[in-house]
Amino acid sequence: MPKLAAAIAKVGSTTLLSRVLGFVRDLLIARLFGADAATDAFFVAFKVPNLLRRLFAEGAFAMALVPVLQQYREAGDAAALRGFLDRAAGTLALVLFAVTALGVLAAPVLVLAFAPGFLADAETHELAAAMLRLTLPYLFFIGLTAFAGGILNTYERFGVPAFTPVLLNLVLIGCALMLAPRLAEPVMALAWGVLLAGVAQLAFQLPFLARLKLLPRLRLGFRDPGVRRIGRLMGPALFGVSVAQLSLLIDTLLASFLATGSISWLYYSDRLVEFPLGVLGAALGTVILPRLAQRSGSHTRAEFSATLDWALRWVLLLGLPASLGLMLLAGPVLASLFLSGAFGPDDVAMARQSLVAYSAGLVGFMAIKVLAPGFYARQDMRTPVRIALVAMLANLVLSLALMFPFGHGGLALATSLAALLNSALLLAGLLQSRVYRPLAGWRLLLLRALAANLAMGLLLWWLAGDLSAWLAPDADGLLLRLAGLIGAGALAYVATLALLGLRPKHLKEPGAAGAG
Repeated sequence: MPKLAAAIAKVGSTTLLSRVLGFVRDLLIARLFGADAATDAFFVAFKVPNLLRRLFAEGAFAMALVPVLQQYREAGDAAALRGFLDRAAGTLALVLFAVTALGVLAAPVLVLAFAPGFLADAETHELAAAMLRLTLPYLFFIGLTAFAGGILNTYERFGVPAFTPVLLNLVLIGCALMLAPRLAEPVMALAWGVLLAGVAQLAFQLPFLARLKLLPRLRLGFRDPGVRRIGRLMGPALFGVSVAQLSLLIDTLLASFLATGSISWLYYSDRLVEFPLGVLGAALGTVILPRLAQRSGSHTRAEFSATLDWALRWVLLLGLPASLGLMLLAGPVLASLFLSGAFGPDDVAMARQSLVAYSAGLVGFMAIKVLAPGFYARQDMRTPVRIALVAMLANLVLSLALMFPFGHGGLALATSLAALLNSALLLAGLLQSRVYRPLAGWRLLLLRALAANLAMGLLLWWLAGDLSAWLAPDADGLLLRLAGLIGAGALAYVATLALLGLRPKHLKEPGAAGAG
């Protein structure tokens, strides 16, 4: 079995490539299309299948599939395992096809459900519906892609599923540059790009499944015990693992009633927060789930707890500086990446509000990625569901209370507060059930982390200066200056931790004896 740290480094580095290309993609969209009604329409059309992907495919389905597949793998019956995969794949394909077909037929209604504010603008509503008919089939292809990725992750082939999102960004970049100028409505090129990317992502993973001799043959299996078990686990997991995505959906829905551009400002802010969340949080969650599923028995409870403890320490050490750094550098980051004729200083200032608010909840978002697998690996779905419902209700109440005085920034803040609440309740549940028992050294680690973040924060605040300098018409070399700031902040953070006595041995991954 590969070391946890090596596997996380592989997933994280590949995800980093995808996020960098994602920034290039978003930079092109911002500079070519700006932040207006047309881009609002695209982001809604993309958000619908993307949300369903995260809920059904990569979210609930992945969390339900891995523990069940691990049981078949441990049983050692290759024929039974392949039969299960055939029936699971066929059943999933039929469900995805039905959902996609219904969605395409009901595209205008779905647009109103996700962005009811578009009802006041018939042209924007019609454009969003047209794009949604192109983007919804993405759900079918990416759902099967996530199924393939779940198999590969169970067999610890983490690099292939981690690389797959790169294809989405490459296809969208290509369509924005080459297809958009040839269309009467240029923004439609992005919708075509989403559809083409879904096909490319599924095709990319199939050869790797064939190499493992696990390429499924589609067969229906609604009565198959393994498929039924996935179904029972998947329903509750829809809420537990994807509460953050549902919170972002609430943001989009409510933002459609706010000023034009609010959806786009929230989108760009969310994308920037997704960078550290995807590289760090998702990598941790992806890698530890198979390990937790293997250690979910009573005789390996100490190792199970040690794995969670190790991952949570990294959430603290990586999530806290990422959160603080994004809050302090929100304006410079947005100006360096997106400032252009189509995305002006006012857009930077408005997007900065939501980026600061989203960044405040980054530790919570990352912790959910680690804590939720602590329940799903043991096939405990009910506890996360109850917690998710509480967090969702809190998000809705806070959103309605904060959107009027603070606009789209209030919506982002409500989402962050709900994520922090969700992660706190998940942690409390694991502690109360004694599934997770923190190892020694947490108090000292927390003090070191707080001191290092203070040193980094003061340095970044001093070096960044006033936002107006980043928005000046004659400002140049912004990306190099931003890279220097990030490098200086990271150096200050790591150096402070080292001066305070933190050493690699203190972060040793859990071994066979459960020491972490």
